[in-house]
Amino acid sequence: MAVIDDRSAADQRPSAALRELTLDFLAYLELERGLSRNTLEAYSRDLSQYGEFLDRKAVAPLLIGGPQLAAFVSELAEGTDERSAAKPATLQRKIACLRSFYRHLLREQLIEADPTAELRAPRSKERLPKVLSRDEVSRLLAQPQGNSPGAMRDRALLETMYACGLRASEAIGLELSAVDLEAGVLVAHGKGDKDRVVPIGSKALSALSDYMTRARPKLVGITDEAHVFVNLRGGPLSRQGLYKIVQGHARSAGLDARMSPHTLRHTFATHLLAGGCDLRSLQEMLGHADIGTTQMYTHLSAERLRDVYFDAHPRAQRKHD
Repeated sequence: MAVIDDRSAADQRPSAALRELTLDFLAYLELERGLSRNTLEAYSRDLSQYGEFLDRKAVAPLLIGGPQLAAFVSELAEGTDERSAAKPATLQRKIACLRSFYRHLLREQLIEADPTAELRAPRSKERLPKVLSRDEVSRLLAQPQGNSPGAMRDRALLETMYACGLRASEAIGLELSAVDLEAGVLVAHGKGDKDRVVPIGSKALSALSDYMTRARPKLVGITDEAHVFVNLRGGPLSRQGLYKIVQGHARSAGLDARMSPHTLRHTFATHLLAGGCDLRSLQEMLGHADIGTTQMYTHLSAERLRDVYFDAHPRAQRKHD
């Protein structure tokens, strides 16, 4: 009886051919286009997921057509349920990855036509990000109790993220040299290696100052650590560590346990607009290259105003479908 070599069979799968093409593609992105490590890792994950689709359909990556790619994108958009469905921004990134990948193959003359030429994301209802009310923010920021180094770090971290609208990567990447406590500003190192100066509110400044002078030295000891926010062993705080801190305090505050660090950024932007901040200034503080991205928060503010109106007006009544 013939023995099947599983490894040989695996090597013949479409995903195996895709892996070889992916390595060359990622090298091109890193060496010639200078894309960040985070983007490269995201593209690598996207193409790995694409490889699973190719295996299920038994289609080689160099032979796939536009309709099959459209089917893959539809799968991503629909998911198996609402939770697994790709969010619009994630879907756009995955499509951008596929376009960039196949254009690279076209330049390398590995394919004769670009199968992504007509690829579009399916239309879906725009889902606005979750934001916290002022009361919910107060409850969240009140959670880190006491004067232990960990509590003081968490207090400074949450206050700073809300006060400055920092992305998760900007918060964990923040270095001592980027914080000027006397001037009350910090320099956030954002997407595309772009820096921006952001003011720090008084409460965040107080929490940050207390942490950096009283708690951080106890955590880092004699080590020469450049990052502002560190873990309890004195090393740089990881993205996973940041998520655990935010979600843990959100759960204690009775808020959605799935709340992410990005919720604080959305809340920062929405509260500033509601308080009268102009769109251009908000764009600068958020570090958005395109003001169109910032305009999303005008919709969030409208949603918030509508909620306040119906909750407060004695003769207002919501229309139910």
